[in-house]
Amino acid sequence: MTSFGILNWLIVAVYIIGTLFLGVVLSQRVKSDQDYYVGDKSTPWWAIGMSVAATYIGALSLLGAPAWSYETGMSVLLIHVNYPIAVVIVVTLFLPFFYNLGVASIFDYLEKRFGLTTRTLISSIFLFGNIAYSGIMLYTTALVISFVTGLDVTLAILLVAVIATAYTWMGGMSAVIWTDVAQSVILLLGLCIIFFALINVLPGGLIGALSELKASGMTYAFNTSTDPSVVSTIWTGIVAMSIYHVVVYGVNQMMVQRTLAAKTMADAKKSYIFMGYAAFVIFFFLFLLGVLLHNYYQGKVFEDSNKIILEFAIVAQIPGLMGLITAAVIAAAMSSLDSSLNSMATVTTIDFYKKFFKKNETGTHYLKASRIFTLIWAVLIIIPAILFVGSAGSVLEILSKIGSFFVGAKLSAFFLGFYSKHTNEKGLLIGIAMGFLSLFVADQYYDIAWPWYCLIGGAVSIVVAWIASVSIEGFKAHNHQYTVKGQAEFFRKMDYPEMQDGWYLIPGRIDRASYYLLAYFVVCLIFLFLFDWLI
Repeated sequence: MTSFGILNWLIVAVYIIGTLFLGVVLSQRVKSDQDYYVGDKSTPWWAIGMSVAATYIGALSLLGAPAWSYETGMSVLLIHVNYPIAVVIVVTLFLPFFYNLGVASIFDYLEKRFGLTTRTLISSIFLFGNIAYSGIMLYTTALVISFVTGLDVTLAILLVAVIATAYTWMGGMSAVIWTDVAQSVILLLGLCIIFFALINVLPGGLIGALSELKASGMTYAFNTSTDPSVVSTIWTGIVAMSIYHVVVYGVNQMMVQRTLAAKTMADAKKSYIFMGYAAFVIFFFLFLLGVLLHNYYQGKVFEDSNKIILEFAIVAQIPGLMGLITAAVIAAAMSSLDSSLNSMATVTTIDFYKKFFKKNETGTHYLKASRIFTLIWAVLIIIPAILFVGSAGSVLEILSKIGSFFVGAKLSAFFLGFYSKHTNEKGLLIGIAMGFLSLFVADQYYDIAWPWYCLIGGAVSIVVAWIASVSIEGFKAHNHQYTVKGQAEFFRKMDYPEMQDGWYLIPGRIDRASYYLLAYFVVCLIFLFLFDWLI
């Protein structure tokens, strides 16, 4: 532990103290449960956008992405090239429904569209899926802290959990967003230092390294294999993972909740579009680090590939670098953990406690309840973190595979809610059950890559739900108010404006900025082709 050095410990200590201080300051703004859930609606869109990006591109990506490309090459970037497509779908369909409802839980929509049972089921899926997500993230962070400082992994898990819980408990969503902004800066600073340090020690320099990597096929991204067992192909990236990321960003309470803190619908959309531009750049940078490290280590096999960046940071021997990397990883982890804790507390309070136990209490009462649930969830997510200790493989890939089992159910519920005139709650529940059954069969009896699980589960759920609904109640004559067409009819009937400040308020209309983002997606594909071709 002493080898970590005083300077490194000082850097980590300053970061932790600063984070807790920010939580104390922002706690002064929290007067009611709504302040805890979505703040005071004064947060700028760029801060929300940075927070959204930091939440998904956290410690798991910082360690897992380079570990993944170290073994596979740049083809894994196809899994993450689809963000512009996903974001356009989310800002066009999902955000208008959720923002217009004016509630903190996105699952309120499901009750209005289908019924309380659907809301409760999908809320439960979110909560239990988030336990696994947060547990793996906690483990990843503890792995870093243990590796670089000598602390016991379990002790490191407890340390990170306590710190993140403390400032989230105090400051609510405002603390989540603004600490995420600070944590993003620290994370990017650490990555840049590692990148330039790596370039300086590559045996043949950057150009020589890329030439060698091209010769071995590591820089070519466009794997066109039609083998369904292959994870990273152009088909999984553009088709399967686009759907996956629509669910991750469109019906994930942890992501959407912070956009509900925006001043206007326009700000909510701009925050997501910001992330749509930033995600490709950040993931390209992370995966490029992985293939360059592959060249530096000449393909050496590591017992735990998630430690590759840490191994190199030790070799670099830059004063204070290990402290900065440790702070960066803690920051990345907390940017995900704080969001997870706040959203889980929000859903537990609104979708369960308020709905079934205490229906007519004051905002102060629900604020206290939310803070208690924050503490309870903090304790519960420590369990899977400890169970995960000792596992190997890319944690980013493991997390993605776990998440793929749940996204089909969420996809079908919201897709049918938006577009199906005839789907009812009984039919939807039957469809979701059959979707889970289809994934169990696919996982047990067929060799299919996990990116396709979302499409398989979602497609089965949608088809079965529609058939079951029509069989039970027949065809309906009118659109439900909370379908896309129903919203258009409602806006016309109430004479509401469809646009404000140049952005659509109504779901189903594509904003001009979204077309620019789709053009950016094409530019990204061209860039990936040229990157390999011009080496």
